[in-house]
Amino acid sequence: MKKVYIIHENNEWTVHLTKRLDELEVPYEEWHLDDGRLDLSKEPPEGIFYSRMSASSHARGHRFAPEFTGQVLAWLERNGRQVFNGTRALQLEVSKIIQYLELNKFGVRTPTTIAAVSREQILEAAKEFAGNAFITKHNRAGKGLGVQLFQTFDALKIYVEGPEFEEPVDGITLIQEYIQSPESYITRCEFVGGQFVYAVKVDTSEGFQLCPADACQIGDLFCPVGEEVEEKPKFQIIEGFNDSIIEKYQQVLKENQIQVAGIEFIRNAEGEIFTYDINTNTNYNSDAEAKAEKFGMLYLAKFLKDELNKIV
Repeated sequence: MKKVYIIHENNEWTVHLTKRLDELEVPYEEWHLDDGRLDLSKEPPEGIFYSRMSASSHARGHRFAPEFTGQVLAWLERNGRQVFNGTRALQLEVSKIIQYLELNKFGVRTPTTIAAVSREQILEAAKEFAGNAFITKHNRAGKGLGVQLFQTFDALKIYVEGPEFEEPVDGITLIQEYIQSPESYITRCEFVGGQFVYAVKVDTSEGFQLCPADACQIGDLFCPVGEEVEEKPKFQIIEGFNDSIIEKYQQVLKENQIQVAGIEFIRNAEGEIFTYDINTNTNYNSDAEAKAEKFGMLYLAKFLKDELNKIV
């Protein structure tokens, strides 16, 4: 029997999708690729395959899940199976450098960024931002890993040379210009099947916790935007969001064979958009969706159902 095969490493993030698939009576099977084996002499089962592999898997003890997933995706694609968010999507998921190069290729502006390996090179790179605030982040990240705001070079030096320095899993630290926003929020645009679904306003006044489905909380020191404001919902779907940036985002996704993603941007004081993340393992906030009556996982489940039905 043909099925939807869900490739992932985090049950907590996947259960919301499988619940919707159950509601739609779509047959599925989960492949949790924290471990496993791959027999290259055998063909994959019939069906469609959707990867929800995350760049932050190592934060949950699944250090080599993306590497193993890369091999499984190559095997599926080599055998002609329909894969959504396949090999190319995974390449972008685990590398912000590749994300920025692709965004720039299609005219999408990103913050000025320098990649560095070794603590010495991080400090050298930071000198390029002399007199300006900057942030550090991990190239392979997720969950805000490694994101810190620095006002001075000396503050960075103390951090980098001290015991609290957070080593990136791939060894690459990004030093990036700080985008000063007049308000404490960023915008996340959600796409399913390569098409825009909705935009959500994410309050960052209490830290850079951007994953709607994860409980990671990063303190104010790490927040790259704004100051504290009055209490309000952290996630709010923006009704009637319409910006020309959406067309560019859709082009980026199409050219990189990415069907499902959340793309995040911030506006500076002049209203200019700076895009800084493509998340190919996107999640959705249930409270915000309930208020707007728009449900990302339901859209995704319907998309997968339709694609499964296309298989003869």
